[in-house]
Amino acid sequence: MEISEDSLYQSVKEIVTQSREKVFRMANSTLLLTYWQIGQLIVEDEQKGDERATYGSYTLKNLSKKLTLEFGKGFDESNLRNMRSFYQAFPICDALRHELSWTHYRLLIKLDNSDKMNYYINESIQNNWNYRDLKRQINSLVFKNRGTFSSGYRSN
Repeated sequence: MEISEDSLYQSVKEIVTQSREKVFRMANSTLLLTYWQIGQLIVEDEQKGDERATYGSYTLKNLSKKLTLEFGKGFDESNLRNMRSFYQAFPICDALRHELSWTHYRLLIKLDNSDKMNYYINESIQNNWNYRDLKRQINSLVFKNRGTFSSGYRSN
């Protein structure tokens, strides 16, 4: 039995697409875990067991310089602050949603309360929002206005 050329192409295309999606999901999960762990270490180092961190040290600046020399882009001071905020906003690693990317989380950690954050996490996953979609929804105050129109959010 011979497979038609078009059928062969479609089968191979499906295998390649699925493999790429798997690799992306695995890489994304690893990146999120890495950034979460870095954030945890930064918080623990800054606080040294205290409830609040002492400020004024050049820890992040020095760490950024060393990491950037060793690993290149991605470890500037602002991204290290994002990693710290990521850990602080999501202190339970198992609660991270791996359907979301680092760019999603960078937007989410800027929100001012956990209800808002949870709403946008759920909506992003349910509606398959990419970063731009999520940013547009946050900027249009969908959370604040969710009672005035149907957004797919159900409060229990």
